[in-house]
Amino acid sequence: MLMQRKVETADLAIACEISGPEDGSPIILLHGWPDDPRTWDGLLPDLHAAGWRTISPYLRGFGPTRFRRDTGLCTGQLAALGQDVLDLADALALRRFAVAGHDWGARAAYIASALAPERITACAAISVGWGTNDPGQSLELTQAQNYWYQWLMALERGAELVQRKRREFTRYIWDIWNPGWTFPEADFAVTAASFDNPDWADVTLHSYRVRWGLAERDPAYDAIETRLAADPVIRVPSLVIHGAADPCNAPATSEGKEHLFAASYRRSVLEGLGHFPQRQSSPSTLAALMPFLGEASLRV
Repeated sequence: MLMQRKVETADLAIACEISGPEDGSPIILLHGWPDDPRTWDGLLPDLHAAGWRTISPYLRGFGPTRFRRDTGLCTGQLAALGQDVLDLADALALRRFAVAGHDWGARAAYIASALAPERITACAAISVGWGTNDPGQSLELTQAQNYWYQWLMALERGAELVQRKRREFTRYIWDIWNPGWTFPEADFAVTAASFDNPDWADVTLHSYRVRWGLAERDPAYDAIETRLAADPVIRVPSLVIHGAADPCNAPATSEGKEHLFAASYRRSVLEGLGHFPQRQSSPSTLAALMPFLGEASLRV
């Protein structure tokens, strides 16, 4: 049975969808941008059948999740997203749990794993490699082209799109990030309602601007940023799933990352899939994910 719940942390009232066996091993499923928890619907039956208790929050700025106080900055900083995962786990009294994330959610899963390896049994990341958050990182020209939407959002013209034409903008993103696959229109319509959150535009713009040094960081997360810069190694068993035809984050961006992982690490590239493998082909995604999580369930 699906349970919808609001979970309060110091900063947020996080809307969550919780389902699966009540005595199951907990796994937090973290959606990306522009998306929401519906991205996991095709995976839930298999996860539940395998004994996983799934917790699918709406990230800050999405759906019914709200800031609890007005701090003057709706930060979308990646360090904040990672801390949100740990704050949510605290509020739910989760001692040990797995994480799986896509896009923004993958970055949040990585950061939470780097910060609290003693609590996280497994980290699965979809469509994002670790070690790609540094604004000074080297970019191949192809990847710089792939990030056109981030450069656009650095301009006021892009901000106008995010603020006033968010559905047209995100609908176009879905189209071009899924080459060779036409997603069901109803799926977009249901998920796009999550972009009506009053903080969505501010969180989106801050997230993409701050990661390239084009907006001020939130000082509340300075300690986390310093810690991650000093020691980015993840000491949690990890899996990366990447669509071979991803036109947003090219598969090359998740190659050669083994040195950033001190526990078991594997990478699975799925032929013919774009940026949303879990939506485009749940069976292919599950084939890569379930054996990995099966090993993790023994560590809960």
